[in-house]
Amino acid sequence: MAARSFTSLVDLSAAIGDTVGPGPWCTIGQDRVDAFAECTGDDQWIHVDPTRAADGPYGATIAHGYLTLSMLPFLGRDLYAIKFGSARINYGSNKVRYPSAVRVGTRVRASATPVDLSVETSRCLLTVRWVVENEGQDKPVLVAETLTVVVL
Repeated sequence: MAARSFTSLVDLSAAIGDTVGPGPWCTIGQDRVDAFAECTGDDQWIHVDPTRAADGPYGATIAHGYLTLSMLPFLGRDLYAIKFGSARINYGSNKVRYPSAVRVGTRVRASATPVDLSVETSRCLLTVRWVVENEGQDKPVLVAETLTVVVL
């Protein structure tokens, strides 16, 4: 269940600049990383070989940056829901950065801040700034803006 529901453009407009979250923690397991590696073909040892990675720069395997980015819908489902319009469509991302790595076996959670809303006749474009943190780390593991088209 989302922490905040937006039922109209007025609701969403009023929320610009308001941070929602952080949401609940999610453990990043090796099985998730391995499945992502299988799907994408990115099977670099730093992600899928725990023995070799133990001697690597992070002391363990790490999640793919794109895995972390792809988890935003999952991490955000407990933060907010857009309950108006006929569809919501991923339009892309801005300013994606990975300031630190996610070691496998650790937990992450997200916060979301709607930062811009442009309204047209039949749709609106919502820009949300995401910050994903890793438990026990000072630096975030992901900072990104996503763009969502809401078909009105």
